[in-house]
Amino acid sequence: MAKETKTPKWEGKVSAQLKSTKAQQVWPLLGDFCNLHKWLPTLDTCHHVQGEHGQPGLVRYCAATIPSPPPNDSDETPTAVVKWCHEKLLSIDPVQRCLSYEIGENNLGMTSHVAEMKVVDIDGGCMVEWSFATDPVEGMRSEDWRGYLESSLKAMAERIEKEFQGVTN
Repeated sequence: MAKETKTPKWEGKVSAQLKSTKAQQVWPLLGDFCNLHKWLPTLDTCHHVQGEHGQPGLVRYCAATIPSPPPNDSDETPTAVVKWCHEKLLSIDPVQRCLSYEIGENNLGMTSHVAEMKVVDIDGGCMVEWSFATDPVEGMRSEDWRGYLESSLKAMAERIEKEFQGVTN
């Protein structure tokens, strides 16, 4: 009898420090579940699909246009692919400044992905933490996924810090 081997989930956490922006300023931006595209530069859109805003069960649609590699033949026209997913809000806690969500229907090659975003006070600013547990994605390594999340969170933190430059705390 063949023994079934299950590939372990990719799990981890990335974080980004916002040195001059307070947690109470950042949380309303990240807690607004359907406006991620305002802070994540790689997203083209993020909008409400179903459910009540701010409540578990809310589903958002996120999409990004990914340029394809340059064509081998100079007569070919470069194309782009739209990568999309539906993400369902599992929990949200404005007091603890955290939310969790899972990716559902998608064309990203993901079969199971659950994540949590949390905003934590630190001296002078805050830290945004993004933890994840996902089944391996075909054609990708775990370090690639972690690197994507890390660079995405860094870009989000930079955008949010710019939003609050010049605003008194």
